Amino acid sequence: MIRKLHAEDTLQQAASLLKSSQVIIAPCDTIYGFLGAVPDTDQAIRDIKGRGETKPFLQLIRSEWIDELTPTVIDDRLKQLWPGPLTLIVENFQGSTTAFRVPQDDFLLELLSNVGRPLYSTSVNRSGEAPMHSLGDIIDAFADQVELIIDGGDIAGEPSTILDITVTPWKVLRQGACRVPTE
Repeated sequence: MIRKLHAEDTLQQAASLLKSSQVIIAPCDTIYGFLGAVPDTDQAIRDIKGRGETKPFLQLIRSEWIDELTPTVIDDRLKQLWPGPLTLIVENFQGSTTAFRVPQDDFLLELLSNVGRPLYSTSVNRSGEAPMHSLGDIIDAFADQVELIIDGGDIAGEPSTILDITVTPWKVLRQGACRVPTE
């Protein structure tokens, strides 16, 4: 099913599908992303993308959730870049790492509030290929593999910047839409 981003019931429909462990496609600040509720949809998204088991997905969160999800204290300079296209790799309470991003888009923030938990997010493409920007191409490739595609028009942005703050000095793993200060 395809719904316009700002249609009256799109938010409620998307939240309902995510709460029932379905995968959707939606605009995610700078590019389209597959979205699914953590932890239920990890394998479903991997199957759709053809992605291996070893590379984890980033998680979209609301900023007020960060202290419940990581013991890492986020530097104020980085907090100033949130919400936005910056993904931070931090330690989690299980002794491993997790990548978190606070989206800037109001629709995504409302969606997170409605679902009430983090959402996996990864670019819309087959594993190893470039992110897809054309809504028509996305529909052709994935309409039969997801429950909902949210139409935000064509989006020609860059993916988020990924910054690992579990190491010193911090390490940019992917330069994307956010320019991290060099100091």
